[in-house]
Amino acid sequence: MGKLRDQMLVDLQLCGAKPRTQKTYLREAENLAKYFNRSPAELGEEELKEYMLYLMKERHLSEGTFRFYVAGLKFLYRTTLKREWVVEKIKCPRREKKLPVVLDISEVESLFSVTKNLKHKAMLMITYSSGLRVSETASLKLTDIDSKRMTVRISQGKGGKDRYSILSQTALEHLRQYWKKYRPTEWLFEGQKKDDHITAHSIQLMFYAAKKRAGITKPVSVHTLRHSFATHLIEAGTSLHHVQLLLGHRSPTTTTVYLHVSRLNLSQVISPLDRAANQAS
Repeated sequence: MGKLRDQMLVDLQLCGAKPRTQKTYLREAENLAKYFNRSPAELGEEELKEYMLYLMKERHLSEGTFRFYVAGLKFLYRTTLKREWVVEKIKCPRREKKLPVVLDISEVESLFSVTKNLKHKAMLMITYSSGLRVSETASLKLTDIDSKRMTVRISQGKGGKDRYSILSQTALEHLRQYWKKYRPTEWLFEGQKKDDHITAHSIQLMFYAAKKRAGITKPVSVHTLRHSFATHLIEAGTSLHHVQLLLGHRSPTTTTVYLHVSRLNLSQVISPLDRAANQAS
């Protein structure tokens, strides 16, 4: 697949795909070629369907990973091979609509209180207080923190977009304590090598350790802090439009999911059981 791989890499770079996306798409194209022991250029719709069933039934990929891999194969056929008809009729299973799990503010505070390491606590605080994705927290630079305007600049977030979010005064004070002790130079949160930032995986592991210490049993990950940020803002009366801008959502429809988990409107609804009890008394 040498020549085809090189062409696909050029196409990915020209369309601005991120390094992780490039790596995954190329790897999956190679896996397809290995599965049939033939070049993808020689395969058709039936082979693609067979391979996708293999991904689903035998490799037991999660829904998100499956969609990501399929997107890579569709890119190969649509863009590099220019054989869109091979994949145009191939559909992914309908996405399940699940509401995000959200932490109560007291649970968020318990995560902070059980985290004594200044660096770990700073990462948790900035993730929650600015509504960041874990990859965005990992790749923050010192220059992204603007204490005069009280903003956090997120460079090349999801979809390759820049945006600004709010900077919490509490988080800023903790960041200053953290900086005095660790003295990072370029990246806000340095990795094992000083010239590189911490990995998203390392932050995830740190979060799970804090979650265990805090005794939180909900099925949550570090991304839950972002969900909680949005939900808590809406419960505090922040407009959906402002929450959308802070999260960097392209469509307001994506942000409306937080209305479904917010207690803002539910708190005003009286259960019919309580209404009946009040009438009886």
